[in-house]
Amino acid sequence: MFLLISVCVCSLLLRGDAQDQAVMWRGNDRTGRCQYTFTVPSPMESSCAQMTGPEMDSLKARLNMLEVTMSRLTATYAGSAQTAGDRGQSEFQEALNRVMGERNMLQRERERLEQELESLRRRMDDMRREIEFLRSRQCHPQSPIAPPSSSMQGSGLMRTAGSSAWQYRPPGFQELKATVTEVPAPRSDDSTGCGELISVGEPVTHRKADNIEGKYGVWMQDPEPVSPYGSNMIWRIDTIGSDVRKLFGYEDMEQLSKGFPSKVLLLPEQVESTGATVYRGSLYYQRRRSRTLIRYDLASESIAARRDLPHAGFHGQFPYSWGGYTDIDLAVDENGLWAIYSTSKAKGAIVISKLDPHSLEVKKSWETNIRKSSVANSFMICGRLYTVASYTAPDTLINYMYDTATSQGKALRIPFKNLYRYNSMIDYNRAQRKLFAWDNYHMVSYDLRLGRQHSM
Repeated sequence: MFLLISVCVCSLLLRGDAQDQAVMWRGNDRTGRCQYTFTVPSPMESSCAQMTGPEMDSLKARLNMLEVTMSRLTATYAGSAQTAGDRGQSEFQEALNRVMGERNMLQRERERLEQELESLRRRMDDMRREIEFLRSRQCHPQSPIAPPSSSMQGSGLMRTAGSSAWQYRPPGFQELKATVTEVPAPRSDDSTGCGELISVGEPVTHRKADNIEGKYGVWMQDPEPVSPYGSNMIWRIDTIGSDVRKLFGYEDMEQLSKGFPSKVLLLPEQVESTGATVYRGSLYYQRRRSRTLIRYDLASESIAARRDLPHAGFHGQFPYSWGGYTDIDLAVDENGLWAIYSTSKAKGAIVISKLDPHSLEVKKSWETNIRKSSVANSFMICGRLYTVASYTAPDTLINYMYDTATSQGKALRIPFKNLYRYNSMIDYNRAQRKLFAWDNYHMVSYDLRLGRQHSM
């Protein structure tokens, strides 16, 4: 390399016309290597000619095309970005307007439904007041009938006293008169003490629930307890919540009043509403969101039987008037285990079914002529179904009775009080011959008076 540089230098020095003007530069390039640079003026040209010709024109044309292409690309990109942004904003605004319109429509529909519901409630209250007013009115006394002669008695013709009009009555009719004898609810062990319900006492409060889970609930007592639990054991379920499975047990009424449970069981299946009952050492209840009945053995703490109640409505199809998914209500009385419900075939009328306490199989059913949604609650005493008119009115009525022994029903007017004005559970407690109720967080009981009819 050094030899090549020396030769070049010598050749330049030999040229006399350029010897005095040659310049050599020595320095490092960008990479740090040593670089020699020579500058020699042209001996023939006083100035460098400008680049012209086809090559220069071609280069300029290519540069112009490149500038035009870049300008078009830039304009296209900016236009497409703006168009896409405008389109997206327009679509978003359109979707937002559509959602707001649907929201406003749903809000108007909700307000309309609320107005209709309020109107229906007012109409129902007016109808209840009208019914109670009509029932409270006494019928006008009829004219007494004069005793018929022996010759006319067989023909069925009768004449009213003070009138010449003759009335026809079917021959052979014999009127049966009945007297009602009151008997106290507690009776000796050798008699069931069954009879029609005569009156219900004032409510007695035993305990108030601790939290919102206890606004609705059910509490009960086994009339035929099985070891290890005694006859004084009280059971309770709070039925507000998405996972109702806790069963609380109290040794007696005093422990219930103090709020000290002696047993807490976690049921394997969730409970639906306030229709549970306890009988012969088992808890009977409806599984949540189904028509399945479950018998849970309290001693072994396991499910002993399960069975669907045929065709029964569930989860809001045929509840009591207060709602609460009270489609299936289980009850126990002197005759055994019952289910109170309705079906599509019955068109909402109350159906009563006698159940086998071991297998939960339906043994016999009765269809009444009173709609389940028109009453607030019901209970069984001595094979008779009784219904309560209102769950909120402080002074309401037990307004209907259906006797499964005769398959006949009739209207009643037995006063009943809702002390706390939201009664979600009413059951007959055969163990104490009382009514147990759950009234707006409060566990209350009612004394009963029963009567028996004697033909004369």
